[in-house]
Amino acid sequence: MRTLAALVFPGFQTLDFFGPMEMLGDPTYEIEIITVAQERTAVPSRHGQKIVPDTTTAARTSYDLLMIPGGDAALDECTNPEMLQWIVDVAAGAERVMAVCTGTIILGMTGLLDGRRATTNKLDFTSTIHHAPNVEWVKEARWVEDGKFFTSSGVSAGMDMALAVLAGLYGNEKAEETAIGTEYSWNRNRHEDPFAKLAGLV
Repeated sequence: MRTLAALVFPGFQTLDFFGPMEMLGDPTYEIEIITVAQERTAVPSRHGQKIVPDTTTAARTSYDLLMIPGGDAALDECTNPEMLQWIVDVAAGAERVMAVCTGTIILGMTGLLDGRRATTNKLDFTSTIHHAPNVEWVKEARWVEDGKFFTSSGVSAGMDMALAVLAGLYGNEKAEETAIGTEYSWNRNRHEDPFAKLAGLV
């Protein structure tokens, strides 16, 4: 049984969070998903629905996996030193660290991605990456893997990234079964990124 810390903050992007959770939460993987926030009160997503966290950042820092969603509010979290330190502490012992969309900016602000390759939401790319100038930002990528760090482009790309993480941990066949079970067309090509072109990045 692995433990997964799934971070939430006010204004988190709904699919950034629930898309990867759909994939990572397949019971056959025996991954215990633990929703974490700074406070125990219900946390609203960007679209208004609320999620009640299981625990807080102050209560625990030991998890096998970490997943950070994005959203417009992610840039507010970049200035939150307690949140950034919690991410650093959890990442130190985690097997895999995942970030979706502008959640990658949060991860980048911790310094953990300094000198590493990473990507983020393409529509927000040029207006956000300056927050983490020491990251080797990849303009054209569906997701990027660098060591134990997995970062993805915007919103739906998090599901492709999550499946890639599962393939690495449990094998391609198991990840394929999960994609089929959710009737999701898994894009296995991390370099295929039409949204980079639409955003004028390449």
